[in-house]
Amino acid sequence: MQFVIKRDILLKSLNYVQGVVEKKNTLPILSNVLLQLKNKKLSVVATDLDIVFYDIISDVKIINEGSTTTSAAILYDILRKISSNSELNFELKSQNKLSLKSDNADFNLLCLPTDNFPTFSDQFNSSEIILNNSSFLKLLNKTKISISNDDTRHYLNGIYLHTNNLNGKNYLTGVATDSHRLSSSSLEVQNMNDFSPLILPRKTVYQLCSLLADNTDQLSMQSSENKIKFSLGNITLISKVIDGKFPDYRKVVPSNNEKILSLPTKDFISSIERVTSVSLDRKEGVKLLINNNNVQLTVNSANSGEGNEVIKANFNSENLNISFNSKYLIEIASEVSAKELRMNLKDSVSPVLIEDTNDKNSYYVIMPMKI
Repeated sequence: MQFVIKRDILLKSLNYVQGVVEKKNTLPILSNVLLQLKNKKLSVVATDLDIVFYDIISDVKIINEGSTTTSAAILYDILRKISSNSELNFELKSQNKLSLKSDNADFNLLCLPTDNFPTFSDQFNSSEIILNNSSFLKLLNKTKISISNDDTRHYLNGIYLHTNNLNGKNYLTGVATDSHRLSSSSLEVQNMNDFSPLILPRKTVYQLCSLLADNTDQLSMQSSENKIKFSLGNITLISKVIDGKFPDYRKVVPSNNEKILSLPTKDFISSIERVTSVSLDRKEGVKLLINNNNVQLTVNSANSGEGNEVIKANFNSENLNISFNSKYLIEIASEVSAKELRMNLKDSVSPVLIEDTNDKNSYYVIMPMKI
């Protein structure tokens, strides 16, 4: 096995691999990346047994075909420190030794035989669903902030993807909740007839986000009973889905909150960040004293002091005092693209609906805090 490749091309692929392989693994082979030379192409494969990443690279000079596996982390670290656009010469010297030469540098990397590397023969019989790259990335970014970290309720550790039909149009909807807040975002799609609802795991969501942020290739999605496949140009990502039933989230979305608070989104975020500076705990509750033309934000920390600030706002009801987890509020407000953030309130203890007037297909629900 011998090939020559540009450093930047392989480094880009290995960068994605880092998000898949587990650093501390009971099976050493899962810390490795599979390099396979076949049909004038280099395949780069990595897995943690839940996610499989494939990248097919054509821009490579193959001298001898073959395959091996070597440490994904070490190879990535070496390539990061080699100067950009260098030519890399790889040669498999023996079953467990891979030579890498570049400029004046010479490395011998330990390998494990490819026989131990997991094999995958996944059949996806459902039809391909074509998705708009940037729209799907937006859906993931808007919903992932509410993914739960509570492993006792594993079915909340991802984004619930399902279809909706509104006014004769088909939508793919993503929802996530950690029971303190909920995010929902939808995008219009065609050809969603045989798509079954599924829960996309957190790790897969973050891996997809980094892939979509860097690629403009057409994105397609296929699902089977317990797996989902995303194809993006030469890259394929296959992931297991979370086995479990997502709760009926519609029950917690308020439909009769008639007290409307409108305030400038950026000013609101900046104000929360300033008043929470007095607290070492960034999850400290922020109290909102809402009047018809302004909101006073207050953070009171027993250990470090008090912060107050007033910002202009419009409120269509009598004065209301309500408190929130400041971190949750900032994360939701940061996903609102409109200049004005709109909060639909009922009282100081009921769920609050936050809308983005620029994006009718997304909304957020946040539970107040008791301070």
